Amino acid sequence: MAPVLSIVVPCYNEEQRLPRTIEQIERYLDGKDSRYELILVDDGSADGTRQIMDAAVERHQSVRVEALPHNRGKGRALAVGVEAAKGDEILLTDADLSTPIEELDKLQAALKNGAGIAIGSRALRGSRIEISQPIYRVLMGKAFNLIVQAVLLPGIWDTQCGFKLFRADVAHRVFAGLVTDGFGYDPEVLYRARKQGVKIAEVPVVWRNSSPTKVSPISSSLDMLRHVIRIRFRG
Repeated sequence: MAPVLSIVVPCYNEEQRLPRTIEQIERYLDGKDSRYELILVDDGSADGTRQIMDAAVERHQSVRVEALPHNRGKGRALAVGVEAAKGDEILLTDADLSTPIEELDKLQAALKNGAGIAIGSRALRGSRIEISQPIYRVLMGKAFNLIVQAVLLPGIWDTQCGFKLFRADVAHRVFAGLVTDGFGYDPEVLYRARKQGVKIAEVPVVWRNSSPTKVSPISSSLDMLRHVIRIRFRG
Protein backbone atom coordinates (compact mmCIF):
# COMPACT_ATOMS: atom_id res chain seq x y z
CA MET A 1 0.00 0.00 0.00
CA ALA A 2 1.39 3.39 -1.00
CA PRO A 3 2.36 5.80 1.78
CA VAL A 4 0.18 8.81 2.50
CA LEU A 5 3.14 10.82 3.81
CA SER A 6 6.78 10.97 2.73
CA ILE A 7 9.31 12.55 5.11
CA VAL A 8 12.54 13.66 3.46
CA VAL A 9 15.56 14.29 5.71
CA PRO A 10 18.78 15.62 4.12
CA CYS A 11 21.86 14.46 6.00
CA TYR A 12 25.49 15.51 5.84
CA ASN A 13 27.76 14.13 8.58
CA GLU A 14 24.86 13.64 11.00
CA GLU A 15 26.00 10.55 12.90
CA GLN A 16 25.55 12.32 16.26
CA ARG A 17 22.02 13.61 15.74
CA LEU A 18 20.44 11.23 13.26
CA PRO A 19 19.67 8.24 15.54
CA ARG A 20 17.54 10.36 17.86
CA THR A 21 15.79 12.04 14.92
CA ILE A 22 14.88 8.70 13.33
CA GLU A 23 13.60 7.41 16.67
CA GLN A 24 11.42 10.49 17.28
CA ILE A 25 9.88 10.43 13.81
CA GLU A 26 9.15 6.70 13.93
CA ARG A 27 7.70 6.86 17.45
CA TYR A 28 5.39 9.75 16.61
CA LEU A 29 4.09 8.43 13.28
CA ASP A 30 3.86 4.80 14.40
CA GLY A 31 1.85 6.05 17.37
CA LYS A 32 -0.62 7.68 14.98
CA ASP A 33 -0.80 4.50 12.88
CA SER A 34 0.25 6.55 9.85
CA ARG A 35 1.13 5.14 6.43
CA TYR A 36 4.44 6.84 5.79
CA GLU A 37 7.91 6.47 4.36
CA LEU A 38 11.01 8.06 5.85
CA ILE A 39 13.51 8.96 3.13
CA LEU A 40 17.01 9.63 4.46
CA VAL A 41 19.25 11.33 1.90
CA ASP A 42 22.98 10.94 2.44
CA ASP A 43 24.60 14.04 0.95
CA GLY A 44 28.09 12.54 0.62
CA SER A 45 28.73 12.14 4.36
CA ALA A 46 32.26 11.25 5.48
CA ASP A 47 31.35 9.95 8.95
CA GLY A 48 29.10 7.11 10.10
CA THR A 49 25.87 8.61 8.78
CA ARG A 50 25.36 5.98 6.08
CA GLN A 51 25.84 3.11 8.52
CA ILE A 52 23.15 4.60 10.77
CA MET A 53 20.81 4.88 7.79
CA ASP A 54 21.42 1.29 6.72
CA ALA A 55 20.73 0.07 10.25
CA ALA A 56 17.44 2.00 10.24
CA VAL A 57 16.43 0.35 6.96
CA GLU A 58 17.08 -3.08 8.50
CA ARG A 59 15.03 -2.20 11.56
CA HIS A 60 12.02 -0.48 10.00
CA GLN A 61 10.31 -1.26 6.68
CA SER A 62 9.19 2.35 6.24
CA VAL A 63 12.76 3.70 5.98
CA ARG A 64 14.46 4.22 2.61
CA VAL A 65 17.88 5.64 1.74
CA GLU A 66 18.91 7.79 -1.20
CA ALA A 67 22.59 8.72 -1.58
CA LEU A 68 24.62 11.29 -3.46
CA PRO A 69 28.18 10.19 -4.35
CA HIS A 70 29.63 13.41 -2.96
CA ASN A 71 28.44 16.47 -1.07
CA ARG A 72 26.17 18.62 -3.25
CA GLY A 73 24.27 20.71 -0.70
CA LYS A 74 20.93 20.74 1.08
CA GLY A 75 18.87 21.82 -1.91
CA ARG A 76 20.20 19.05 -4.13
CA ALA A 77 19.75 16.43 -1.41
CA LEU A 78 16.14 17.47 -0.96
CA ALA A 79 15.51 17.41 -4.71
CA VAL A 80 16.77 13.81 -4.80
CA GLY A 81 14.52 12.88 -1.88
CA VAL A 82 11.46 14.57 -3.38
CA GLU A 83 11.99 12.81 -6.69
CA ALA A 84 12.02 9.45 -4.87
CA ALA A 85 8.99 10.23 -2.68
CA LYS A 86 5.77 8.27 -3.24
CA GLY A 87 3.46 9.88 -0.68
CA ASP A 88 0.49 12.17 -1.27
CA GLU A 89 2.16 14.75 0.98
CA ILE A 90 5.88 15.38 1.32
CA LEU A 91 7.40 16.79 4.50
CA LEU A 92 10.89 18.27 4.44
CA THR A 93 12.61 18.43 7.81
CA ASP A 94 16.15 18.95 9.02
CA ALA A 95 18.24 16.16 10.53
CA ASP A 96 18.38 17.97 13.88
CA LEU A 97 14.56 18.24 14.15
CA SER A 98 14.82 21.88 15.19
CA THR A 99 11.07 21.91 14.65
CA PRO A 100 9.59 18.94 16.54
CA ILE A 101 7.84 16.36 14.37
CA GLU A 102 4.70 16.93 16.46
CA GLU A 103 4.26 20.27 14.65
CA LEU A 104 3.33 18.32 11.51
CA ASP A 105 -0.36 18.41 12.45
CA LYS A 106 -0.43 22.21 12.05
CA LEU A 107 0.99 22.03 8.54
CA GLN A 108 -1.35 19.22 7.52
CA ALA A 109 -4.30 21.33 8.67
CA ALA A 110 -3.13 24.13 6.35
CA LEU A 111 -3.03 21.73 3.39
CA LYS A 112 -6.53 20.51 4.23
CA ASN A 113 -7.64 24.15 4.11
CA GLY A 114 -6.44 24.52 0.53
CA ALA A 115 -2.74 25.36 0.66
CA GLY A 116 -0.39 23.62 -1.73
CA ILE A 117 2.57 24.32 0.56
CA ALA A 118 2.64 24.89 4.32
CA ILE A 119 5.87 26.30 5.72
CA GLY A 120 6.86 26.40 9.37
CA SER A 121 7.63 29.92 10.55
CA ARG A 122 9.64 31.29 13.45
CA ALA A 123 8.52 34.85 12.78
CA LEU A 124 4.76 34.91 13.36
CA ARG A 125 2.61 35.58 16.37
CA GLY A 126 2.19 32.15 17.86
CA SER A 127 5.68 30.97 16.89
CA ARG A 128 7.67 29.79 19.91
CA ILE A 129 11.46 29.86 20.02
CA GLU A 130 12.46 27.56 22.87
CA ILE A 131 16.23 27.74 22.26
CA SER A 132 17.37 30.80 20.32
CA GLN A 133 20.25 31.19 17.90
CA PRO A 134 23.10 33.54 18.79
CA ILE A 135 21.98 37.14 18.33
CA TYR A 136 24.16 37.74 15.27
CA ARG A 137 22.47 34.84 13.49
CA VAL A 138 19.03 36.13 14.47
CA LEU A 139 19.84 39.57 13.05
CA MET A 140 21.36 38.16 9.86
CA GLY A 141 18.33 35.94 9.37
CA LYS A 142 15.92 38.85 9.78
CA ALA A 143 17.92 40.93 7.31
CA PHE A 144 17.95 38.10 4.78
CA ASN A 145 14.21 37.57 5.05
CA LEU A 146 13.53 41.29 4.58
CA ILE A 147 15.56 41.15 1.36
CA VAL A 148 13.70 38.04 0.21
CA GLN A 149 10.39 39.78 0.90
CA ALA A 150 11.43 42.86 -1.03
CA VAL A 151 12.90 41.01 -4.00
CA LEU A 152 10.98 37.73 -4.32
CA LEU A 153 8.30 36.81 -1.82
CA PRO A 154 6.35 39.70 -0.27
CA GLY A 155 4.26 38.60 2.68
CA ILE A 156 6.37 35.59 3.68
CA TRP A 157 8.27 36.29 6.89
CA ASP A 158 10.44 33.19 7.23
CA THR A 159 11.55 31.24 4.18
CA GLN A 160 14.43 29.47 5.92
CA CYS A 161 12.77 27.30 8.55
CA GLY A 162 13.50 23.75 7.40
CA PHE A 163 10.05 22.36 8.24
CA LYS A 164 7.89 22.44 5.08
CA LEU A 165 4.97 20.33 3.89
CA PHE A 166 4.03 20.05 0.21
CA ARG A 167 1.20 18.50 -1.66
CA ALA A 168 3.07 15.87 -3.67
CA ASP A 169 2.16 17.20 -7.11
CA VAL A 170 3.40 20.65 -6.12
CA ALA A 171 6.66 19.33 -4.67
CA HIS A 172 7.50 17.28 -7.74
CA ARG A 173 6.74 20.25 -9.98
CA VAL A 174 8.71 22.94 -8.15
CA PHE A 175 11.74 20.77 -7.35
CA ALA A 176 12.07 19.57 -10.95
CA GLY A 177 14.84 21.61 -12.53
CA LEU A 178 15.96 23.12 -9.22
CA VAL A 179 19.05 25.26 -9.82
CA THR A 180 20.12 26.08 -6.26
CA ASP A 181 22.06 23.21 -4.69
CA GLY A 182 22.78 24.74 -1.28
CA PHE A 183 20.97 26.38 1.64
CA GLY A 184 19.41 29.03 -0.61
CA TYR A 185 17.04 26.54 -2.23
CA ASP A 186 14.02 27.72 -0.18
CA PRO A 187 13.41 31.06 -1.93
CA GLU A 188 13.77 29.44 -5.35
CA VAL A 189 11.22 26.71 -4.61
CA LEU A 190 8.72 29.10 -3.01
CA TYR A 191 9.14 31.69 -5.77
CA ARG A 192 8.53 29.08 -8.45
CA ALA A 193 5.46 27.85 -6.58
CA ARG A 194 4.02 31.34 -6.23
CA LYS A 195 4.57 32.04 -9.94
CA GLN A 196 2.56 28.89 -10.66
CA GLY A 197 -0.31 30.14 -8.50
CA VAL A 198 0.26 27.74 -5.61
CA LYS A 199 -1.19 28.89 -2.29
CA ILE A 200 1.56 29.08 0.37
CA ALA A 201 0.50 29.06 4.03
CA GLU A 202 2.96 30.27 6.66
CA VAL A 203 2.31 28.48 9.95
CA PRO A 204 3.75 29.40 13.38
CA VAL A 205 5.73 26.52 14.89
CA VAL A 206 7.92 25.61 17.84
CA TRP A 207 11.63 25.87 17.04
CA ARG A 208 14.80 25.02 18.96
CA ASN A 209 18.29 25.95 17.85
CA SER A 210 20.55 22.92 17.59
CA SER A 211 24.31 23.30 17.85
CA PRO A 212 26.72 22.91 16.22
CA THR A 213 25.57 24.21 12.83
CA LYS A 214 27.14 23.53 9.45
CA VAL A 215 25.99 26.89 8.09
CA SER A 216 28.78 29.47 7.83
CA PRO A 217 27.10 32.80 8.68
CA ILE A 218 29.07 34.97 6.26
CA SER A 219 29.78 32.75 3.25
CA SER A 220 26.37 31.03 3.33
CA SER A 221 24.53 34.34 3.62
CA LEU A 222 26.42 35.83 0.69
CA ASP A 223 25.80 32.71 -1.36
CA MET A 224 22.07 32.78 -0.58
CA LEU A 225 21.84 36.47 -1.50
CA ARG A 226 23.54 35.74 -4.80
CA HIS A 227 20.97 33.07 -5.54
CA VAL A 228 18.08 35.37 -4.58
CA ILE A 229 19.29 37.97 -7.07
CA ARG A 230 19.76 35.33 -9.76
CA ILE A 231 16.27 33.94 -9.18
CA ARG A 232 14.70 37.40 -9.37
CA PHE A 233 16.29 38.37 -12.65
CA ARG A 234 16.24 34.98 -14.36
CA GLY A 235 12.98 33.69 -12.94
